[in-house]
Amino acid sequence: MFHRTSKLAAACAAATLLASTAFAGELVINTDTSDPAPKAAFEALIKGFEAEHPDIKVTWNLFDHEGYKTSIRNFLTADAPDLANWYAGNRMLPYVKAGLFEPVDDVWEKNGLNESLASARDSMTIDGHLWGVPYTYYQWGVYYRKDIFEKNGIAVPKTFDDLIAACDKLNAAGITPITIGTKYLWTAAGVFDYLNLRTNGYKFHMDLTQGKIPWTDDRVKATMANWKTMLDHKCFIDNHASWSWQEALAPMVQGKAAMYVMGNFAVAPLREAGLTDDQLDFFQFPVINPDVALAEDAPTDTIHIPANAKNKEEARLFLAYLARADVQTKINETLGQLPINKDSTVGDDKFLQAGYKMLSSTTGGIAQFFDRDAPAEMAKAGMEGFQEFMVKPDRLDRILARLEKVRQRVYK
Repeated sequence: MFHRTSKLAAACAAATLLASTAFAGELVINTDTSDPAPKAAFEALIKGFEAEHPDIKVTWNLFDHEGYKTSIRNFLTADAPDLANWYAGNRMLPYVKAGLFEPVDDVWEKNGLNESLASARDSMTIDGHLWGVPYTYYQWGVYYRKDIFEKNGIAVPKTFDDLIAACDKLNAAGITPITIGTKYLWTAAGVFDYLNLRTNGYKFHMDLTQGKIPWTDDRVKATMANWKTMLDHKCFIDNHASWSWQEALAPMVQGKAAMYVMGNFAVAPLREAGLTDDQLDFFQFPVINPDVALAEDAPTDTIHIPANAKNKEEARLFLAYLARADVQTKINETLGQLPINKDSTVGDDKFLQAGYKMLSSTTGGIAQFFDRDAPAEMAKAGMEGFQEFMVKPDRLDRILARLEKVRQRVYK
């Protein structure tokens, strides 16, 4: 009996040893990357990590976007995975402040990320600590009809005065300078972001969206004065409040409008509508205040270690893998977006090349876009105010007073 028991114990010990050798560690990842391209990118990402770490068993829980948004706070609190995807900047702020994300300064330090991911460092930093690893973003800026510019003798605007002069020249030629569709509000927020980032800089913009600055501040009024200059010079298309962003592409395709302040996702539908790369081009939103470093809107996707994660050592290995130049190159080939690692390579697409060059060299910071950087209620009120201002600029004082009331309520 003793002999059988000891043999059984030895067999159990061997099985345990085998199991622990096969999978020395575990890793649970929650993501909302359920659309086809992100799903394929994450499948390849996890497979690549498993190939380099065969001793770590990865469990991947895939959520749809809406389900993830409603679940994330619950699972971070109650049954945390080891890694969770989210967004940079103020979108991660609530989880940082609630103590639900773990700082990962050590991962950045150990893997040289302060240099290789430098362009996104500010947007990953809160209270002097780094809270995750960014892996993809895409640029915003000004998409324009290069052929129309050339035909009318217009050079790419480098300064705000150049932009206004271009608007005047296009109007004189019977061409609407800038098309936009503000029916769903967020497009106007893109214009506000750039005007405010160029007038006051990244830190001011972030402080404003975090509720630290009154909407009635003179510096906000300076931003709106620059916007008013654009309105006075008839830079924008008429009736924009009745158009979606997609409908506003039509005048550009037809040659009736020359520019659009937009994200890189507009390129595919413009190409599908028949514009060639000889006709379509891109430039960085011009300088307004030469003393302000150029910051950009580039919504950034990130991965974080929840504070309640069980397998933090394995999670750190995954973040280090995710940050690598070769890994970010591969993910973003599948996503059709831009890697953040400055040593990654980008495909031949000229708009991705232009965006990568601009974002990799930015010194002014990366904003996440107004409705990601501001809380939902403030973002909604702000975007409604921007659209109203574009239609009725004489209401500015009332609009700013209203936004200030919302600020005082929302950030209490």
